[in-house]
Amino acid sequence: MNEVAPIAAELLQRLREISHAFCVAEGGSHGPDHSQRVLSAALSLGRQLQARLDILVPAALLHDIGRREESLSRGQVCHARHGAELAAPLLRELQYSEADLEAICHCIRSHRFRSGAAPATLEAQILFDADKLDSIGAVGIGRAFLFAGQIGARLHNPELDPAATLSYSLEDTAYREFRIKMSRVRDQMLTLAGRRMAKERHAFMETFFDQLTRETRGFFP
Repeated sequence: MNEVAPIAAELLQRLREISHAFCVAEGGSHGPDHSQRVLSAALSLGRQLQARLDILVPAALLHDIGRREESLSRGQVCHARHGAELAAPLLRELQYSEADLEAICHCIRSHRFRSGAAPATLEAQILFDADKLDSIGAVGIGRAFLFAGQIGARLHNPELDPAATLSYSLEDTAYREFRIKMSRVRDQMLTLAGRRMAKERHAFMETFFDQLTRETRGFFP
């Protein structure tokens, strides 16, 4: 057994290979390193809450395998729903039981807030929280700037109403991401442990973007 998770080392390696193959082309804020961080957070939360880690491991590693299609469609395809569809035959090839396959796919399908599928199991709630935690705090800020760079957005635009700007545009900045999505994450968390972590990370984001606005406007101490 692997010391990281309660599954065979060979199976863990295969899951990582599959995750890498799907996510490496996406790169940037949703590359394989994101899935690895989500796995680490999910295992930490899962151990605290006595969840099934053997479900959380494949769910975390495969949760974003549908992301490429969402990017190519500029958001028209839901990567969570598509990812669950992609994961099912892959999990069958790895000889997961149908019950475990459905539990894993439910986690993947429901990890996105706007997917339309609410996390109905403890493992799905944990994956939801683990994924959201990686979207806020210092890592979340870094990922937001990575994405903004990928689409050619500018550095900062606090003077604009985020509601009047468009995603995948020049104005789809890290700050816009913070105002529209990241600032709301702490109120979306589903577990108590996740809420505690999100509160701390939210406070850091507030401090960071306040300082960025001061510097870009030429206000210095």
